[in-house]
Amino acid sequence: MTATSLASAAEKTRRNRNRPIWEEPPTVAGQAGKGAVLVFIVLVVLIPLYMIVLTSISTQGSINQAGGMVLVPHGFTVEAYRQIFTNNLVISSLIASFGITLVGTLISVTVTVLCAYGLSRARSWGHRFILMLLVVTMFFNGGLIPTFMVVSGLGGYDNYWAMILPSAVSVFNILVMRGFFAGTSRDLIDAAYMDGAGEWRILTRIVLPTSRAVVAVISLFYAVGYWNTFFNALLYLPDNQKWPLQLVIYTYTLQGNPMPGTGITQTGQYFGTQQIAPLSIQMAVVTLTLIPILVIYPFVQRHFAKGMLLGAVKG
Repeated sequence: MTATSLASAAEKTRRNRNRPIWEEPPTVAGQAGKGAVLVFIVLVVLIPLYMIVLTSISTQGSINQAGGMVLVPHGFTVEAYRQIFTNNLVISSLIASFGITLVGTLISVTVTVLCAYGLSRARSWGHRFILMLLVVTMFFNGGLIPTFMVVSGLGGYDNYWAMILPSAVSVFNILVMRGFFAGTSRDLIDAAYMDGAGEWRILTRIVLPTSRAVVAVISLFYAVGYWNTFFNALLYLPDNQKWPLQLVIYTYTLQGNPMPGTGITQTGQYFGTQQIAPLSIQMAVVTLTLIPILVIYPFVQRHFAKGMLLGAVKG
């Protein structure tokens, strides 16, 4: 046996040590099949994003030639982005979306952490009864009309707080975080009690530092929810200058209404010397909604498996 074959056999043995004894070694066909499935899934996700971005920077001639969404690059222009960044409606909707997302995520995460920590402590007063009430709300609610009447009666109509407070708490997120907090090492908490620490210090100095993963994941869930919200805006914000970006997309992209300030009619005809395709503007606005999530997600993605599946006790 040559030195090359010995080295190859040793490398194969080293790789196989990492596999359970009952698991068969991978075959070439199996590996190729897994790779093909992964490539297919990636293409299914990336091709629509590619077409959206490409259409947003394509000329009217390219869109006409493609018959709609552009797949093959041909003729580029950034006029769509120039139009939307000089459009007061889009700028105000961007500011509104960022404000709602930041404030709403802060409020939701704070309430969720406090509620989950209280429910995770066995000595908390009435924690079982409160937990049962929260679980009931996951399956039963008053309905759309009573909710609208309550929010409007409290002065939420045509106010931004109606976008945040009615959906500020997710019981599912509370249950996930409660389970994570309940797994915090009891020895650490008992040691903190012996040192004279109170509940607030235990939460901020022990529980939260060992729960960064779940807090990051829950924060992303809330942020994506607030960023993508449009139905509450449709109900409670009649002034289009207060609309978030998602409602602007719904109104002027999905429903095909002409966007004010662009000089483009619903049928795609132009006023004056405008040379910009309506579809380009629509896809440019859609692209704007994708950028924040694509920027934030890579920093949080590594926490997903740990945050959703593991407890706070690290081995």
